[in-house]
Amino acid sequence: MQTHLAPEFDNTALGQEAESILRKCVHCGFCTATCPTYQLLGDELDGPRGRIYLIKQVLEGQTPTRKTQEHLDRCLTCRNCESTCPSGVQYGHLVDIGRHVVESKVERPAREKVVRWLLKEGLTSPAFGPAMKMGQLVRGLMPETLKAKVPAPQKAGAWPTRKHDRKVLMLAGCVQPAMMPNINTATARVLDAAGIETMVASEAGCCGAVKYHLNDQSGGLAHMRRNIDAWWPHIASGAVEAIVMNASGCGVTVKEYGHVLRDDPVYADKAARVSELTRDLSELLPALVPALREKLRTAPDSARVVAFHPPCTLQHGQQLKGGVEKHLGALGFTVMVPANESHLCCGSAGTYSVLNPELAYQLRDRKLGHLKALKPEVITSANIGCITHLQSGTDVPVQHWIELLDAALN
Repeated sequence: MQTHLAPEFDNTALGQEAESILRKCVHCGFCTATCPTYQLLGDELDGPRGRIYLIKQVLEGQTPTRKTQEHLDRCLTCRNCESTCPSGVQYGHLVDIGRHVVESKVERPAREKVVRWLLKEGLTSPAFGPAMKMGQLVRGLMPETLKAKVPAPQKAGAWPTRKHDRKVLMLAGCVQPAMMPNINTATARVLDAAGIETMVASEAGCCGAVKYHLNDQSGGLAHMRRNIDAWWPHIASGAVEAIVMNASGCGVTVKEYGHVLRDDPVYADKAARVSELTRDLSELLPALVPALREKLRTAPDSARVVAFHPPCTLQHGQQLKGGVEKHLGALGFTVMVPANESHLCCGSAGTYSVLNPELAYQLRDRKLGHLKALKPEVITSANIGCITHLQSGTDVPVQHWIELLDAALN
């Protein structure tokens, strides 16, 4: 794709990155076939190719409009298009650039500004935990739309106390400790059973994705730098062998610290090292299976069907496909993935289900239809956003796959 950047973007780092990505696009349209919003809306401008054209026009000097902003907002950033693209177009990075530029040029309505501010500041605030506990106390009195965002209280279980020579860092996350604390403690217990000690740096918090993808990129970068500072003493001393992510949305973000901070003279090298050490929890499974097989309390019931929804941040963002179901299968679980549309987004997509509820719930119900067709006793996933979003539309229990494994070990 030929580009002619406007003077304000020419010879800038932002412009050069965008131009490099744009020039890889060959207009083939393969991406359109796997775009969830295009499938729902049938509008070229609500598919990756159309959004690429919109971003190109803005970078070439055309004034963006409110409609431009809306088409970019409706993108889930699921990156399914990247899995489909034969030319290697890094659409996820391009849409971040496009949104950032459009945000600076198009005034949002006051209500949207308030909602976005509440999301980016509230979800990452230390006050989120106490607020969630208060919400859970009155959950039964809430309207259904609000109740869907407040999961029932969950017991976390005990954190293991044994010491091991092998150690990993784990990001606790911003909302997960308050909404579903058992995911973190289950992770620590499973790794403990395999002879690995899990450490959490208390100074680390949100991975940076919430603010970054709500166009507060400076706020997102500040979160990233804070996490690097919190982890660096453990990394520099060689005390940990990996940084483990049990939320795939956080995992894909931390794996890209090296990219987004590449021009930071203080943090570039540290960020690259952090990204290099980061592993999704499922990436540890191949080496853990032999040790865990011996620790299973009872053999998993092979007649009990476990449905697995692979999050977009796992299968498209991190390009990790098939590992969870393969290795849980090696431990005796019957894990099934829907034959239809397992590649499509469930509609959660970070804050998307709050900002675009109509599309998000259409995608949720579509996804649940395919998952329920497997007649599962439980639905599993690898990202808290997907788990809470799916649970809001079904009575079938939805949990993280690590909780399933933890229950079999205890």
